[in-house]
Amino acid sequence: MKKVNIIGVPEHFNLPWHLAIEEGAFEQRGIDLKWTDIPEGTGKMCQLLQEGETDLAIILTEGIVKSITEGNPSKIVQKYIETPLQWGIHVAADSNFQMLSELENTKAAISRFGSGSHLMAFVQAKNQGWDPQHLQFELVNNLEGAVKALTEGRGDYFMWEHFTTKPLVDQGIFRRLGDCPTPWPCFVIAATDHFLENHRNTLRHILEIINLYTSEFKKIPSIDRTLANRYGQQLADIREWLGITDWSQAQLDPNTLKKIKEQLMELNLLKKKLEPNELLFAM
Repeated sequence: MKKVNIIGVPEHFNLPWHLAIEEGAFEQRGIDLKWTDIPEGTGKMCQLLQEGETDLAIILTEGIVKSITEGNPSKIVQKYIETPLQWGIHVAADSNFQMLSELENTKAAISRFGSGSHLMAFVQAKNQGWDPQHLQFELVNNLEGAVKALTEGRGDYFMWEHFTTKPLVDQGIFRRLGDCPTPWPCFVIAATDHFLENHRNTLRHILEIINLYTSEFKKIPSIDRTLANRYGQQLADIREWLGITDWSQAQLDPNTLKKIKEQLMELNLLKKKLEPNELLFAM
């Protein structure tokens, strides 16, 4: 049995992986796939890839592109989610902020530098016509830390996936002032160079399995109820999310990658552009 370590956020996007593991789909191919939740998000996952603490990661596209460009010895092996991620822009429920425009020159809570909450703050600033160089940040580690920081006034707003944070909005802990969708497919599967060099066939089996699960995921009877129960979501919210979310079974297109790099360069988040073969792994 070949042991493979994989990491991802503890969110509804990743249920296909858990179903495949629970149903023994990987074991049937001789693969012991060990999943670890990383609530801190993409910045932490980039660190774990860089340090060789995991083999695979389900990770935000913009975060891993930036990390690989900065020397992370990893590659994108495939898109995972084809559609944009809806980043909710949240403030404390009792804050005085009522409009997105009021957040200019305030402090964004972020899980860590290089995370989605960090990088998307720049995209949001660009969308609002703010100077991204004036952005200020408060490190909060994870969603729980963001609740504490916004409640205590150490941060003014926090960007996190719309539906994951919806229960906090419903509970009156956060207020959402708007959404900022990623201008690209939001999640990819990344692997370390070491794993790619030594276990290409194992990767092929893993991708075959997960692609089968994701291609049939929405057709599973009562999958909306399963998701709602498992992730503590309202059924109506899950149905809305399913309606705007598509999984992918293909590699990231070089033209899409080019657009991502150009936007990150424009926001001064990349210092150089790598060639597609330095970022994308060809099976």
